[in-house]
Order: sequence, then structure tokens, then C-alpha cells
Amino acid sequence: MVGNKNLAEDPYERLANAIILQAVTDYRVALKKIKAHPKNRDAINEALEIERFFRSGWYQQLTSVDGEYLIRGLQEEVRQSESIRGKKNKSDRR
Repeated sequence: MVGNKNLAEDPYERLANAIILQAVTDYRVALKKIKAHPKNRDAINEALEIERFFRSGWYQQLTSVDGEYLIRGLQEEVRQSESIRGKKNKSDRR
């Protein structure tokens, strides 16, 4: 069926998704490093560089997901995961 092409099979869309997913993974790692060591300049610079990407025209060409929304969501996710991990560690001590 020519008219019913699955977009997930489009190699350009797969590449765009892979680029964004790698940036998301790298951003999470940088945020976790910053959380553990707030003065880690390398992690701060990495996070800022990825934020610039999420705000860039290139990012907007790759996806319709709002970059600011993604940044806020990932920051909240890392905040939540760290607080949940802390609660688990306290319950493990009992």
C-alpha cells in the first residue's frame, strides 16, 4: 500500500528520533551529575549545550515536541527520580 506508509519505517524520521533520544539520554546524565556535584563545570556545560540544541531551529526541524517543555519535563523527572531513590535507600536501611 503506497499511500499507507508507516512513518516509523521512514529512515529520516528514525534518524531524527535517534538524534533526539540521544540528546535526551545525554541531558539526563548531565543533570544527574549536576545533582550529585553542583559545581561540575563539564556537566553544567554539557547540559547548557544540550539545552541550546533543544531550543535550536535544527531541533524544531526534527520534531514538533516543544523544546522548553522537554527541558522542564526532564528536569522534573531527574528531580523526582533522585527523591524517590532517596526514599528507597531510607526504607532499605530498616
